[in-house]
Amino acid sequence: ECPPLGLESLRVKDAQLRASSYKRRGLGPHRGRLNIQVPNQSWSLTRRVQWPNGWRPIPVVAVWCRRRRHLRRSLVRSAQGQKAVAAGRRPAANSLHWGHPAGAQLHLESPPGSSWVRQDGFLTASTLLQVFAGNQDPETPVLSLFNSSTVARYIRINPQTWYQNGTRGDICLRAEVLGCTLPDPNNLYPWQTEPPGSRDKLDFRHHNYKEMRKLMKAVHQSCPDITRIYSIGKSFKGLKLYVLEISDNPGKHELGEPEFRYVAGMHGNEVLGRELLLNLMQYLCQEYKRGDQRIVHLVKETRIHLLPSLNPDGYEMASKKVLSGSFKPPNHQPGLTVSHLQGSELAGWALGRYTYEGIDLNHNFADLNSVMWTAMELETDRSRLINHYFPIPELYTSEDAFVAPETRAVIRWMQKIPFVLSANLHGGELVVTYPYDMTRDWAPREHTPTPDDSFFRWLATAYASTNQVMSNPNRRPCHNVDFLRHNNIINGADWHNVPGSMNDFSYLHTNCFEVTVELSCDKFPHASELPAEWENNRESLLVYMEQVHRGIKGVVRDKDTGGGIAGAVIQVDDIDHHIRSAAGGDFWRLLNPGEYRVTAAADRLQPFLPHLPRPVRPLPHNLRLSPR
Repeated sequence: ECPPLGLESLRVKDAQLRASSYKRRGLGPHRGRLNIQVPNQSWSLTRRVQWPNGWRPIPVVAVWCRRRRHLRRSLVRSAQGQKAVAAGRRPAANSLHWGHPAGAQLHLESPPGSSWVRQDGFLTASTLLQVFAGNQDPETPVLSLFNSSTVARYIRINPQTWYQNGTRGDICLRAEVLGCTLPDPNNLYPWQTEPPGSRDKLDFRHHNYKEMRKLMKAVHQSCPDITRIYSIGKSFKGLKLYVLEISDNPGKHELGEPEFRYVAGMHGNEVLGRELLLNLMQYLCQEYKRGDQRIVHLVKETRIHLLPSLNPDGYEMASKKVLSGSFKPPNHQPGLTVSHLQGSELAGWALGRYTYEGIDLNHNFADLNSVMWTAMELETDRSRLINHYFPIPELYTSEDAFVAPETRAVIRWMQKIPFVLSANLHGGELVVTYPYDMTRDWAPREHTPTPDDSFFRWLATAYASTNQVMSNPNRRPCHNVDFLRHNNIINGADWHNVPGSMNDFSYLHTNCFEVTVELSCDKFPHASELPAEWENNRESLLVYMEQVHRGIKGVVRDKDTGGGIAGAVIQVDDIDHHIRSAAGGDFWRLLNPGEYRVTAAADRLQPFLPHLPRPVRPLPHNLRLSPR
């Protein structure tokens, strides 16, 4: 299958795009990329109007996209042609109405030696490939398949007519072109014709639910001594939420060994995280067997849990997108089915994001932030305030509560295993966000730090600075916010308000610190791009896991009996957030290097207050409590 040329994924650079005109600077051809987004409601109206999601020309003109490489064929191997995908655009404000192409021509320049010719006052290509229908729906892309193939260096989309939405018919366009690239026979343009590959021998393709389960089973069979597959529950449609555990003693919590988790697929159409975790479990198995000392140490000293698909129902919707209307394959492609056409180029920006019930899982966790902030406002005696392990409101736990089964399953998982560190893998941007995700006064966006803000910033930086794309100073923003100015990290609430997020819930209800990683501009990249995405993220995934060993760890024991004390409160002076020891008395307090005064306390036992130096690598500090 031939991939998209790269308008959405940014493989096509802004310098390769030209337009015959555009209304102003923010409305140039660089805004004509499929699925490019307008700033959300948390940003000012001025910014949303300034950065629309679509190319907007001076009325009724043509746009052409310059491609300094060759292309031919269609997305499907047996086809002899190209495809174009068109989408309408979302209005920047309710008071504005936009027009969209009702019909357009796609022109290609023929092989080197031919040229554009002038006809009827317009520049046209020597080859007119296809006239195709446009689209005004901002959510559902329309695919046009072309019957003939040609080789070309330049592509021009020439809108012919426009839909009129309302009284103000400003015209705009978002598009992607799909086709196979060829090397330049004259070596005039040393552009890379395909996404770079990977040196790792992994299964680089998209995996549906059955294929995902089969791959996880294959990894377990290859490394049975260090892996275990288990399920934390089921989706609304009954698909099991599988986890692969990797540890030198799978199935058992070892005293003093921290628990780590990666979660992907919370939004079913953001699929890169799913494939990266499938790659990661293969990689860890292979490298452990090969004797890579870094991986061997990580596996022996950490209990790792990988959940590749939290929302499998949403993924199935996104990956099996059925084209709107009656789909009939062209005569020369009788075997073409919609299963060949998966990806965000067809599924749109939102299809599959929600569960089958229509729930956004990242807004579905109990809002413990409001519980905490309300208590802080009402309680006059601050010594009575709690700052950790906030209980879940009874209303949220009732059977009638609008809580997805996927959410309930994750909460039970969090409560069962004493996780220390986690990351939640998303897509559609290139940034790492850290708690809090919710603003205190429900403002659209406002910097809202946790008491552990400095450590969260370190966690986010650990991933972002080792990611090959995020750390590239020459990359362009995905949509409208330049996260390079923030070193590719941002406080979640300072980006946009997300009440009920998993990050905030994890921090306030458990010991676990968690960040969100937005992995790619393209939510559903083509399979040909997966090797490059693995190379971009492999080191980041490993470095972030290693941060679980950064801080203070130890065991809280009864001074008289020597037994571990569960639920002992571990308090660090000047950080208003405590943690608790696990069932065996072991604890892990994530901290940056420094010196700290730490208190361990439990019911009916005398608090113990050691003064602990903190090197970069953790040293065990076993604390013994005596009766009061």
